[in-house]
Amino acid sequence: MTSTPHHLDLRSQLETMTTEAFRPELAEIDRMSTLDIARAMNGEDSTVPAAVAARLPEISAAVDAIAARMSRGGRLVYAGAGTAGRLGVLDASECPPTFNTRPGQVVGLIAGGPEAMVTSVEGAEDSAGLARADLDALGLTADDAVVGVSASGRTPYAVGAVEHARALGALTVGLACNAGSALAAAAEHGIEVVTGPELITGSTRLKAGTAQKLVLNMLSTITMIRLGKTYGNLMVDVRASNEKLRARSRRIVSLATGAGDAEIERALAATDGEVKHAILTLLADVDGPTAARLLADSDGHLRAALAAANG
Repeated sequence: MTSTPHHLDLRSQLETMTTEAFRPELAEIDRMSTLDIARAMNGEDSTVPAAVAARLPEISAAVDAIAARMSRGGRLVYAGAGTAGRLGVLDASECPPTFNTRPGQVVGLIAGGPEAMVTSVEGAEDSAGLARADLDALGLTADDAVVGVSASGRTPYAVGAVEHARALGALTVGLACNAGSALAAAAEHGIEVVTGPELITGSTRLKAGTAQKLVLNMLSTITMIRLGKTYGNLMVDVRASNEKLRARSRRIVSLATGAGDAEIERALAATDGEVKHAILTLLADVDGPTAARLLADSDGHLRAALAAANG
């Protein structure tokens, strides 16, 4: 197949990216024993936390900015293609059961739509226009925060999402795994976690994907802590949607209050199973409606509601 100028330009771009670099010392990895490959892979993975640690100030600044928008009713929106998009969808989908976020409060957009979660959608990642259309379908506002995710930092879908969101006044974060990326440059908050060449050349579902998962964990989890979705390190906004979570709810109330099983059951019954409300009824010795009012007045922050109750 004849190379076009576009293909040649893209190839030259890839050759400058550390995530795409060739590792000659691993050129015969397929001839190594399985245990030696596993050791090599584990050794590569062990370098990722240090790469993330180097970007903690940028990550923290992004979290504070996201939390400020979400405290005004804004949404957190991830946008990416391929592995990066799937990781964003994963993080978004775990927020409702973990933190009882509202439907649509945390959104994962993947180039090509839901079908792209399990199969490659031809050309989707190359379309900045598709990103703009996906964001417009959400009715993006200046209260929202958009996190573009791309290992290379050049994926048109992720860059296009950030550029469009910024033009609309939304907060923007660009998460990439190469230095000097277009994605980080386009965003108000650029986070470049440089993970280096992959064990398998260009396979950014490996170290780069691990780094992205770690950063997305931080962005969502610490934001939720800032929004009062935890009490200490307890998931007091957990949604008890199955037997395991119902058991966890009771354990959380027990850990937060030291109450016995009978007291816990009465508290949960009086608060329609709302863990945070049940804890407040027990610690502040108030009834369910009073707990609900105190939490509403405190924007859902349990510590603030406790302080008001003990006023």
